[in-house]
Amino acid sequence: MTSRRLVRDHQSSARWLQIILDFILVVGLLYLHTTAKGAEFSSAYRELAILTLPLMTMIYHNVGVYRQSRALLDHLLTLARAWLIVLALLVAAAFITKTSTAYSREVFLTWAVTGYIAQLAAFFLVRYLQMRSKKETIPTLIIGADKLGQHLAAQINANPWIPDHVVGFITEDSEQHQEINQLPVFGDVSKVTEVIAKENIKRVYLALPMHRSEWIQPLYMKLTAANIDVIWAPDIFSVNLLNHSIRELGGLPLISLSEAPLIGGNAFVKSIMDIGIATTAIIITSPILLLTALSIKLTSRGPVLFSQERHGFNDEVITVFKFRSMRVHEEEEGTVTQASKADQRITTVGKIIRRTSIDELPQLWNVLNGSMSIVGPRPHAVAHNAYYGGQIEDYMRRHRVKPGLTGLAQVNGFRGETRNIEQMEGRVQHDLSYIHNWSVWLDIKIILRTVFVMVDKNAY
Repeated sequence: MTSRRLVRDHQSSARWLQIILDFILVVGLLYLHTTAKGAEFSSAYRELAILTLPLMTMIYHNVGVYRQSRALLDHLLTLARAWLIVLALLVAAAFITKTSTAYSREVFLTWAVTGYIAQLAAFFLVRYLQMRSKKETIPTLIIGADKLGQHLAAQINANPWIPDHVVGFITEDSEQHQEINQLPVFGDVSKVTEVIAKENIKRVYLALPMHRSEWIQPLYMKLTAANIDVIWAPDIFSVNLLNHSIRELGGLPLISLSEAPLIGGNAFVKSIMDIGIATTAIIITSPILLLTALSIKLTSRGPVLFSQERHGFNDEVITVFKFRSMRVHEEEEGTVTQASKADQRITTVGKIIRRTSIDELPQLWNVLNGSMSIVGPRPHAVAHNAYYGGQIEDYMRRHRVKPGLTGLAQVNGFRGETRNIEQMEGRVQHDLSYIHNWSVWLDIKIILRTVFVMVDKNAY
């Protein structure tokens, strides 16, 4: 028996046309601007063109440029954001490899502007062609009116690129509803055949909750007998997902409910950003680093740096460095006492560097040695992880990426001492949200927001 492909690539021909046009226009414009200036399309420019294409592929995928459900204004802003990230990475690569002098600034800036305009023009062209060839809508019914069914209906009816149009719901029970989210409820599953005939339904989505999974096969048999398209939407909303994805192996669809987001190209891009930003930051802040080290040494007994074992990527224990901000003291084995506002252990210099986050700067060396990232969940002491891991569900899942100097939780107010479980739960939820929604643009936004919260009332 031959293996059948069950998971197909549903990227439309319109999306592929958009991608190909973007590639051709971007490379073509670079060639035209270079030759129009009377210069040769040298190996440096050819390498620039070659590097641009994989960067566009990775960044545009992460930012969601080709997501077909995007509205017009949303697409304009998303494309601008993605294109700027690509340009910034190209500039960074030229700076790191010391090849920036090989390129004309005029050519690069002109290409940057016209490249964006050309990609917008390609978007409008593809959208126009797709609208011209748009087929009649397909009357669609959703069986299941819980969170999954409601989400599915909203996404389908808001998407102008697909022919399906949800006309209403069938519920899993006999509970009476007139409508949900302005869509009619036709009754429970016993009415499905009647509703299909009355509403001229051509396609049905099975969006039943997980505890009704035994209904799927009999409903499937009944619907296919009526020559209805049947699509199954697995109830993944009933589990706490972490960067989920769908792929195929040997003809079988595999749904990954939890996996690390930073693998392959994503990990490479983030590593390049980390090294570039950490190196630049160390150079810029070197006077502050030296002055802080000297101040600590002259005003209190003990080492300049404080090191502590914390959990890193995949629960690996790493050594994290900070400027010492407290007097030397002994902790009971297996315990770590969090600093508080009135903590008598904090030195005079320590109050200043903790309030301004200067005490965290030595962790730039952790970034360079690969144990930390610029952005990620803040690493907690091993003793804290042992305690909170047993108190908060999904707490340890925050270790699916490298810890960071700053993170989504910190720029949203979850910084400093966590006085109760609720505060730590809030921090963990932001950490998991970061892991689930990671993108280059999200990292950039967090870094920019960090600049404005470095001096913060919650830091001490």
